[in-house]
Amino acid sequence: MATNDVVSVSHSMLLKATDLKDDRIDVISICLFVFLLCACIVLGHLLEENRWMNESITALLLGLFTGSIVLISSKGQGSHILEFDEELFFIYLLPPIIFNAGFQVKKKEFFRNFITIMFFGVIGVFISFGIISTGSWYFFSKFGLKNLPIRDILAIGVIFSATDSVCTLQVLNQDETPLLYSLVFGEGVVNDATSVVLFRAVQTYNFDNFTSLEGLQIGGSFLYLFFSSCILGIASGLISAYIIKTMYFGRHSTDREIAIMTLMAYLSYVFAELFYLSGILSVFFCGIVMSHYTWHNVTENSRITSKHSFATMSFIAETFIFLYVGMDALDFEKWKMMQSSFTESAGLFGSLLFLVLLGRAAFVFPLSALSNYSTKSPDAKINLRQMVIIWWAGLMRGAVSIALAFNQFTQGGDAKDSNQATLMVITIIIVLFSTIVFGTATKPLISWLLPPHFRSNYSDSASLSPKASLDADFHIPLLMDTEREELEANDRSTINQILNGLPRPQSIGMLLTAPRSTIHHVWRKFDDSYMRPTFGGRGYVRLVSRRDMDIQEDEILEDHS
Repeated sequence: MATNDVVSVSHSMLLKATDLKDDRIDVISICLFVFLLCACIVLGHLLEENRWMNESITALLLGLFTGSIVLISSKGQGSHILEFDEELFFIYLLPPIIFNAGFQVKKKEFFRNFITIMFFGVIGVFISFGIISTGSWYFFSKFGLKNLPIRDILAIGVIFSATDSVCTLQVLNQDETPLLYSLVFGEGVVNDATSVVLFRAVQTYNFDNFTSLEGLQIGGSFLYLFFSSCILGIASGLISAYIIKTMYFGRHSTDREIAIMTLMAYLSYVFAELFYLSGILSVFFCGIVMSHYTWHNVTENSRITSKHSFATMSFIAETFIFLYVGMDALDFEKWKMMQSSFTESAGLFGSLLFLVLLGRAAFVFPLSALSNYSTKSPDAKINLRQMVIIWWAGLMRGAVSIALAFNQFTQGGDAKDSNQATLMVITIIIVLFSTIVFGTATKPLISWLLPPHFRSNYSDSASLSPKASLDADFHIPLLMDTEREELEANDRSTINQILNGLPRPQSIGMLLTAPRSTIHHVWRKFDDSYMRPTFGGRGYVRLVSRRDMDIQEDEILEDHS
């Protein structure tokens, strides 16, 4: 009995020691990543004016350097101290990035180019998916990857059709090139949502006996997911605006205002994932609605604090992602499982990179021409130089591709077999190559194709400082009329006729070229008459009671004392 007690106590102490050891490793990992984040901030500041470098590339290179040191110090046992988890990426890192992008996006540019963004983000994904999947089926067998399941080939098509909206934030400036920024980043958000839908379809449907009915089901699922996610995000933003406007948290604490905004935004993302919708779309539109309504309902201190807090959380998450990808690229276990020769690996890399270039070109140039045909506004038309930049800037593949590849080709962070280990490694190499090469060359390419005198033709905010431009954009209506001459020509009687359905387009061409100013004008009237009186927003002025004024005066006196 005593022996059993001794064994039991020893076993318990061993378990506790193991737990302490695991906790110690976690502490070391956190310390390392916090140190690397600080190093990225310092290096990013020093390289701020460098035309070739940006913070995402700096984080990637620093991650590669750190991974090499860890690999050498562990004598080849491993290059990273944290296991990649797609849930870590999708649940904790991606939401603040997408929300902040929606919160601070230039609404004027985004909604003016909404049709073009939908062309690129939806139709473009399907075109790229078809080209990459077909090309992979043709090339893979020639470079040693034979008898791959159709599901893996289709998954590759989805993985390399997902652009990196995070890196776009680093290489494009919405104050210098607002049109390009809104198109490439807006496409990236919609692209990511479409890619997730396609990826889930690839994992769900049986493509060995695929029928046209299942194809229609995929299309119906996408439409349901898109509109449901947008409605959920809009509803979350409106609820937060109504709560803050009605309850006026700011009279007691500005912390509550910022907390309710942050939690409601995250709740929109979590609810979307809970109901198998697109959290990316939901939190993005929640950010847009909050910037239009909720942000104007809070106190001045909360406005300043919330704007910089959201930007800070987004910046840290972005940097962490690129650090993580850089370190994971040197994971020795994946490389050891590969059975492909150097020639075969080089062939796979070259063929996939060629398919990515071809797949993007196949929709950017034709859909840009279609977009030009659908608008009469000269400022919204895309010239050939801008088409080349949109094609190039969207070639970067990033953390979304990595997360989808881990989900498809690994189990618990380890590859399932040699073929899938090869696909995982090739994915990581293309992500690194595209981010470093294409990301590095994007700024010089913009400077070469769009010199400053070229940008002044379509950038109204280029002369403003980033802060001034950002502050001003919060006061721009949710839909902004960009065709003022057409708006002046449309009087109330014309608007009423359109609302009554009298003038109807007689052809697809007339439908595509129909003026959009009427929609903007009708929306603003509806917003001013119904939405702002209910949800607040720009122009909403709170009636401050005498008690609240006394409290504010006391706080000011305390601060001065």
